[in-house]
Amino acid sequence: MTAWVPLKCFSQGKKFGLLLPVEEQLPQTKPIPLQPLLDKALPGDTLILDRAIYMGPVHITTDRLVINGQGLAIITGMDLESVIHLECDSTKIMNLTITNSGGSHDRIDSGVKIYGNYNVIENCRIKECLFGVDIFKSDHNLVFHCEISSLTRRSKALKGDGVRLWWAKYNTVMGNYWHDVRDMVVWYSEENLFMDNKGIGNRYSIHFMYAHNNRIQGNEFYENSVGVFLMYSERTIMIDNLIMNSQGESGMCLGLKETSSNQILNNRFIYSAEGIHFDVSPYEIDKINTISQNEIAFCRAGMFFHTNQEGNLIKQNYFHNNLAQVVAEGKTASMNIWENNYFDDYMGFDRDKDNIGDNPYELYTYVEHLWDFNTDVKFYYGAPILAVLDFLERLAPFSKPKFILRDKKPMFKYQPSEVSY
Repeated sequence: MTAWVPLKCFSQGKKFGLLLPVEEQLPQTKPIPLQPLLDKALPGDTLILDRAIYMGPVHITTDRLVINGQGLAIITGMDLESVIHLECDSTKIMNLTITNSGGSHDRIDSGVKIYGNYNVIENCRIKECLFGVDIFKSDHNLVFHCEISSLTRRSKALKGDGVRLWWAKYNTVMGNYWHDVRDMVVWYSEENLFMDNKGIGNRYSIHFMYAHNNRIQGNEFYENSVGVFLMYSERTIMIDNLIMNSQGESGMCLGLKETSSNQILNNRFIYSAEGIHFDVSPYEIDKINTISQNEIAFCRAGMFFHTNQEGNLIKQNYFHNNLAQVVAEGKTASMNIWENNYFDDYMGFDRDKDNIGDNPYELYTYVEHLWDFNTDVKFYYGAPILAVLDFLERLAPFSKPKFILRDKKPMFKYQPSEVSY
């Protein structure tokens, strides 16, 4: 007997299922050694595993091999090291539960370690493994429709990463669900696609480091400390993602750290401490970041500028219901290009009905804000007494307010564009 376990991985609302074993129904026998079966396999063979527990770790060196667990088989690493070492090309591992790796960060003990090209990991559940899938100096691999979690006995900081790419190109990570892992990391890796994945309850859902020309599309990331973080990584296309409930002191939907030439398009950043965090981005002023047609809502700070920064094109975004639309820790955020954004606190008219406010949108901050001195006061934001105090300080400020930004042609009513990318 098998169980069909539904996964909700896709932002389009599609439901996918993993055909996985009901483990308590498996016979309580000694695990079957799997390596002898693999050693006998020839290139192009298909190895169909029965309903049983198979013993790893195993090293697969045969190209073009298919290993199909039928949703019945479990491979255990016996808590020794990585469960499966994939040292070949064009091999497919599918319909398996992969569990019980070792716990060494030095060895990067994983459910599957990939050292080859054009391999496929499909429809597998990887659990109780320190790292999920490690793609090391390998290209054109596919990790598709897998559920990945780390060692439950460890705290989040001591867990491993759901998927780890190191010096890897042209790989696709698609339709997966990772949860209760530390991060999902992309190091020194270019031209990879991360599409229709779901990440819940992690530290970083995806962390890029020195990784250029990657595409992040259609993912959903909930309840992580950080949704996506681009560090020293350029020319990223990030489109149609939903990131929400990124909370805590470092909570942010998107972090940009010394990164340039990125396109952040048509995403939803909501219910988080910060929508987008800028830190010396763009790093090279002539390589602009384009932030366009995103919804940024219900955040403590819609955008947070850690330094005085210029070189971002911020266009046609939808800012609403944020505690502060934009926060500038430096002097101002006005050196960026602000063009035709919608701000729900715009106080103006549109007499010629062209959907462009008659007056510019201007944002100032006042030093008399109580939460500038005690952040706990933000809990009471919206209370009548604070609304009165806010009105009074704008009416008769005791000192010159700090100028944050000016959008010369703000959108009067939000009308999402139908432009496709």
